[in-house]
Amino acid sequence: MSKKLRYALIVALAALPFASSAQEAVAEEEAESPWAWSLTATTDYRFRGLSQTDVGPAFQPGLTYTTPIGIYAGVWASNVDFGEGDPDYEVDTFVGYNIDANDWLNLDFMVNRYNYPDAGSGNYNEYIGKATMAEHFTVLVGYTNDVFKSDTDSWYYQGGISWDLPQDFSVAATGGVTEFEDGTVGRDYKDWSVSLSKAFGPATLTAAYIGTDGDGRDAYGDIADSRLVVSVTVAN
Repeated sequence: MSKKLRYALIVALAALPFASSAQEAVAEEEAESPWAWSLTATTDYRFRGLSQTDVGPAFQPGLTYTTPIGIYAGVWASNVDFGEGDPDYEVDTFVGYNIDANDWLNLDFMVNRYNYPDAGSGNYNEYIGKATMAEHFTVLVGYTNDVFKSDTDSWYYQGGISWDLPQDFSVAATGGVTEFEDGTVGRDYKDWSVSLSKAFGPATLTAAYIGTDGDGRDAYGDIADSRLVVSVTVAN
């Protein structure tokens, strides 16, 4: 059942003078389902400014279960292309905790496992903390002590802003910094993005211009070049 239909059901029950409280409780519980899913089709899978599909398209399903106390767990997947040979796909599994600290601050703590099942290597964990302030401003920090299964520390820092516009439009911008303890594993660089989105019911169309700084382009070549990425996401 779509979110729109669920809300319509609640309104209809509330309008009936003889609707029982039990019916309303059932409808409200259904509207707040703990399950959330999404399906995304994109012209390029970009992770922190770098293409993970050799500047090719990707299809990305995701599923999350959230408990009433804010603990959640889920799985997300995408095809990838890092050149000849495996891996051909990525499956991320994650668990986290989300809480409203007060009226203007939301905190999210997550452990994400990057898995490449068909490669049999390169799997690693990352610990991510995110703060959202006044619903518009975000600060994110990610840390792993085993990036790319290399036994090397890596940090990621990102700031972002998003804003809703009339007619179901929204705009967003982010800027991030990736740092590696060992320069032979990866080169430090910066990434950025600006995007415009438009919601059409359960579907959202997004056009994002994404790129990296000179260090990123020098180190990673074409996959770090600035490009327009268009995606469509359907979610409940």
